[in-house]
Amino acid sequence: MVVRRPPARSRQAQILAVAADRFHRSGYHQVSMTDVAAGVGITAPALYRHFRGKPELLDRAVRLGLDELAAGLRAADSTAAVGAALAAVAVGHRPLGTLVQRDARLLPPARRAALRRELRADATLMAGVLRAERPELAGPDAGLLCWSALSACAGLSYQSAAPQPRRAERLLGELVAAVLAVSLEGTRTDPGPAAATAGAAPQPRREELLAAAVRLFHRRGFDNVSTDQLGAAVGISGPSVYRHFESKQQLLAASLVRSRERLWHEVEGAIAAAAGPSAALEAGLAAYVGFARRNGDYLGAMLSETERLAAPDRRAAVDFRRDFLRTWVELLRLVRPECDAVEARIRVHALFALVNDGVRNRPYSARPDLGDCLRRIGRAVLGVAG
Repeated sequence: MVVRRPPARSRQAQILAVAADRFHRSGYHQVSMTDVAAGVGITAPALYRHFRGKPELLDRAVRLGLDELAAGLRAADSTAAVGAALAAVAVGHRPLGTLVQRDARLLPPARRAALRRELRADATLMAGVLRAERPELAGPDAGLLCWSALSACAGLSYQSAAPQPRRAERLLGELVAAVLAVSLEGTRTDPGPAAATAGAAPQPRREELLAAAVRLFHRRGFDNVSTDQLGAAVGISGPSVYRHFESKQQLLAASLVRSRERLWHEVEGAIAAAAGPSAALEAGLAAYVGFARRNGDYLGAMLSETERLAAPDRRAAVDFRRDFLRTWVELLRLVRPECDAVEARIRVHALFALVNDGVRNRPYSARPDLGDCLRRIGRAVLGVAG
């Protein structure tokens, strides 16, 4: 019997699907070409006949999802069709959100810039459809709503278990419709993220290093930050970093621990102090948005660098995220008893994704009313009244 080899195009699609799933689950740095080849059932040399290396694999995997998204948006003639296109890609290419938000920053600079242009073009297509239905919307407001819808759908990528596809598509379509219907009229200007106070007591060197590490690891990536750069950020030599931390990995772990302690203290404290579930959900939302505006680098590093931790520290970080999510899911179900756990998880993941992106997505992150905007959009995603 003659064994037919699959066509090259079919084999490439299989490789990209395996690569996207491995990158999504383990992180780009933790996956080798040999791992991808084993997942496909071929040898590493055979894999290199199709792709030159990991950067090309990541690039092509991201482009596959974005091309489908762009095609769906070009055909969309209503916000309902926009929601259907976003939901179909979020479900059909579930790793895409993680790859775009976490791993794509590791691509070569030219490809990163091209990816950003593609996403801007998608958002522009969405905004055109939205403003045709809501001509009263100013351009910046339409843009913020469209980026928030994109981020909310990407939240599905961070769920550990995939929900039933048809149900997930239907719910994400509803979430997009709710986001695109939000009114941003009369938003209130909030105090911006707190700046350093002149004359304030200087922080201990260890605390300065923790703050600098979160910022640099998020913006450049763990592997692209040297101890010399960490030391220079706080005015010391690179070797002096080791007086405070045994290794760069220990510094990463300590910086994430310190940040999540603050997150838990601020958000859980606001929830616990509120009278009743509805007030607690509103207080928690306000606290989370406020924390995110002041700590965007931590939220970015939490998503992008957790895989770089040693196994015990990684488990602690994952356990914290699971407990934090559970608190919100249970609270939302108290406020909306008709929501089952699956729907509540999708809504809460969407909330976290749109806030985490919103505080880091320029030029919208510079809006003086950003906090109020994100709270309004967050309520829409959770399905609760203001």
